[in-house]
Amino acid sequence: MTPPRDAILALYNRIADLSHAAAILEWDQETYMPDGATPSRAHQIATLRRLAHEFATSDELRQALESLESYVREEPDDDFAAALARIGRRDFDRATRLPANFVAKLAETESRAKTAWRLAREANDFSRLRDDLEGIVDLNKEKAALLGFDDHPYDALLDQFEPGMTTAAVSGLFSDLRAELVPIVAAIAEKRDDRASLLRREFDPAKQWEIGERLIRQIGFDFNAGRQDLSAHPFCTSFSIDDVRITTRVDPDFIPSAFFGTLHETGHGLYEQGVDRRFERTPLADGTSLGMHESQSRMWENQVGRSRPFVDFVWPILTGAFAQLSGSGAEDIYRAINAVEPSLIRVEADEVTYNLHVMLRFELEVALFENRLEVRDLPHAWNEAMDAYLGVRPSGDAAGVLQDIHWSMGGFGYFPTYTIGNLMSAQLFERAAEEIADLDERIRRGRFDALLLWLRHNVHRHGRSKSAESILRDVTDRGLTAEPWLAYVRTKYSDLYDLDLR
Repeated sequence: MTPPRDAILALYNRIADLSHAAAILEWDQETYMPDGATPSRAHQIATLRRLAHEFATSDELRQALESLESYVREEPDDDFAAALARIGRRDFDRATRLPANFVAKLAETESRAKTAWRLAREANDFSRLRDDLEGIVDLNKEKAALLGFDDHPYDALLDQFEPGMTTAAVSGLFSDLRAELVPIVAAIAEKRDDRASLLRREFDPAKQWEIGERLIRQIGFDFNAGRQDLSAHPFCTSFSIDDVRITTRVDPDFIPSAFFGTLHETGHGLYEQGVDRRFERTPLADGTSLGMHESQSRMWENQVGRSRPFVDFVWPILTGAFAQLSGSGAEDIYRAINAVEPSLIRVEADEVTYNLHVMLRFELEVALFENRLEVRDLPHAWNEAMDAYLGVRPSGDAAGVLQDIHWSMGGFGYFPTYTIGNLMSAQLFERAAEEIADLDERIRRGRFDALLLWLRHNVHRHGRSKSAESILRDVTDRGLTAEPWLAYVRTKYSDLYDLDLR
C-alpha cells in the first residue's frame, strides 16, 4: 500500500506541473509573446488553469488529503507531512468553492486584460482597458462571494495574499501609520531640495542592465537557476526552485527605475530560490504570504540598496560606468537616492511617501467592492486621491491609473501587502543586524553572503510550512508591528535632512 504522504505528493506534483506550465505561458506573454497571439494564449492559459483546478478539487485529492490528515494524527513528529496537510486542507477548501468554469473564465479574462493594459498604458488611454477591467472586477466580486467572508467581500480577496488578514485590520493599520507619516512628510517637505536631479540624466540602458546583472549575481541570485528579462512592469515568477524568472524595466533618463526595480525583484527571486528542496512540486514551495515576500524585496531594495554602506560599495561601479556621475561623491549619490519628494509613480517613490501610494490603491479597491466606485470613474478618483495624498496630479492615465499591472491581472487584495512587507522588512533587518555583528561593513565590501544565509535559515527555507506570523514571532519575538519601520525612517531621515523626527 502506498504511504499517504507518497500518494498525495504524486497528485500535488501533477497539479504543480500544470500550474507552472501555465505560469511559463504567462511569463512569455509579459516578455516575448507577439500581441497578435493574445486570444490563443488566453485560451491556452485558461485550459491549463482549468485542468490544474480540476485535479486540485478532485475526489482523488480529497481522499488522499483525508488519509494524510489521519497519518499526521498518528505521526505528529512528521513536520513535513503536518505542514502539507495543513496547507493542503486550506487550499483544497478554498479551491472547491470555485467552479472549474469560473476559474477558466477568470484566467482567460485576465490574460486578455494584461495585453490590453500594456497597450492602454502605451497609448495613455484608460478606455482601452476599461471593458476588460470591468469584467475582471465583476468576476472578482463573484469570486469573493464564492469564497465566502464574514464581514467584508474584500476580506476574501485579501486572504488569498495575506492569510488571516482582514479589511478592518488593514484599515486600522493604515490609519495609525498615516497619522505618523503625515507630520514626517510635512517636516521633510520644508527642507526639500533638488538633490534627486543627479539621477535624472541620460544613462545608457545597456550599461544599466550590465550593472544590474552584476549586482544581483554578487548578492546571490543564481543565474543557473533563473534569469532576468525586460517587461512593461517588473515582476518575479517561479516555475520551480531551479527556474525563477525576474524582470525589470529600464528608463534611459532615470537610473533608479531599473536599479531599484532589479534589486526589488531579486529579493523575490532569492526567496523562491531558497525554499527547502523537499517542498519542490508541492503547495509548500512558495512564499508563506505576499507580505513576507514583499519584506524580502523591500529589504534588498531599501534597507540594503538605499543604505550608506551599499552606496559606498556601488559608488565606484556607478561612477566608473557613467561619466556624468564622475564628479559626484558617495554622499551625493546617497542623498540623491534617498531624496523625499511626492511623486506620481509608486515603484519609483521614496521610502517615506511609498506607503501613501499603497494606501491610495487600497482605498480605491475597497470602494470598488463596496460599490461606491465604478471602474469607469477610476481615472478621476485616482487623480483626486493623488492630489489629496501627495499634492501631485497625473497629466495622463499612463502615469496615473494605468501605472500598475495588478488590477489587469486580477490582483485585488495584493496592494496592502506592500506596506505589510515594508513593516516586516524593518523587523527582520533589525534582528539580522543584531545577529550579524559586522553587517554594515560586509555590505560596504560587497559581501552579502552572511545576510543571505541568515534569510535562508530564518525565512526562505520554510516556504509555506510556517506562517508569516510564526516566522516573525520566532525571529523577532513579536508579531507584525510598525514600530521598527517608523524608528528606521525617523533615524535615517533625521540625519539626511538635519531634522529631529524621533
